[in-house]
Amino acid sequence: MSAVLQLQDDRECIYSRLTSKPVMTATPNYEWLSCMIAGWCAGQSALPDYLGLEPEQFKQLTNRLFPGIDIPEHAPSGSKVDFSRMLEKDDLVNLLKQFSQPDIIEIDWIIGIIVAGSLGSDHLWQDLGLWSRSQLSAMLHYNFPELAAKNNKDMKWKKFIYKQLCEAEGLYLCRVPSCEICIDYSKCYGSEE
Repeated sequence: MSAVLQLQDDRECIYSRLTSKPVMTATPNYEWLSCMIAGWCAGQSALPDYLGLEPEQFKQLTNRLFPGIDIPEHAPSGSKVDFSRMLEKDDLVNLLKQFSQPDIIEIDWIIGIIVAGSLGSDHLWQDLGLWSRSQLSAMLHYNFPELAAKNNKDMKWKKFIYKQLCEAEGLYLCRVPSCEICIDYSKCYGSEE
């Protein structure tokens, strides 16, 4: 008999049910994916149906990491991902793949979820349903160590990823010579908690 996760349940309760069975292939991503799914099921993320993954990817993720747990396919909001307004989707995927650790089994799922979370309007860790910015930082350092290491001034992650994307395309939108003298400094580097 499978455990059914109910949408809008308490995040910690959902997390406990997700992590109640040991998984043979548990990596640090298991912890972060558990947190993201718990936040998503509790309505505390911007992720759309299937966590923003293709239905087959979602099925692979849930079967591999959460066997015997019936995870809903649809977001509490009922929203669908609208990648048509995200012209940079392929560029984001390629950027993240370029810096990814190729031997990580969950990497395509992580990339897909991060890209879908980038459509949200809050901080990336909130849009992903993570519980803190430090979780996002740890996840990015684990999966994309070279990319994460470039964020040596602790820029907000969504802004940083998009800045890297722009720089890879040779686009420099900032007109000031240094971030430290920019009037919008706090929007890029201020607290997210």
